[in-house]
Amino acid sequence: MGILGKLFTWWDGATIGTSLFSALNGEKVGEDAEGNTYYRSKKQRSGRERRWVIYQGANDSSRVPAEWHGWLHHSYDEVPESHLPPPHIWEKDYTPNVTGTPQAYRPAGALERGGKRAASTGDYEAWSPGE
Repeated sequence: MGILGKLFTWWDGATIGTSLFSALNGEKVGEDAEGNTYYRSKKQRSGRERRWVIYQGANDSSRVPAEWHGWLHHSYDEVPESHLPPPHIWEKDYTPNVTGTPQAYRPAGALERGGKRAASTGDYEAWSPGE
C-alpha cells in the first residue's frame, strides 16, 4: 500500500496516524500467530489502561484469537501466552470469516446459485389455532 493509502484508509490496515500513536503512546505487548500486534497505553486514564490491536493485513476483528480477545476486553491482566493452558487435541485452527466473499456458504436455493429450490414434498401440515 502506498503512502497515500496509509494516510487515508483504515480498512486495509493501520493508518500512519494509528501507527504513530501506537509508537508514541503505546507499549507493545505481543503478537499472535496471525501477525497482529497488541499494545497497551503507557499512561492510564480513568484508572484503566487502554488496549488495542494493529492488524496484519485487512482489519477484521474475527482474526483476533480468543485468548487475545479476552486480554483486549480486560478479562484478565496477564499476557495470553503466560495465562493459557496448552491447547486440546480437539481444538481447531483458526479459519477466517468468509461471509460476503465468493467462498461463503450458499445453500441450494440461494440467489447466487440460481435461486431454484427443491420442490415441496407435501409432508407439512400447518397448525391451526382452533384445533
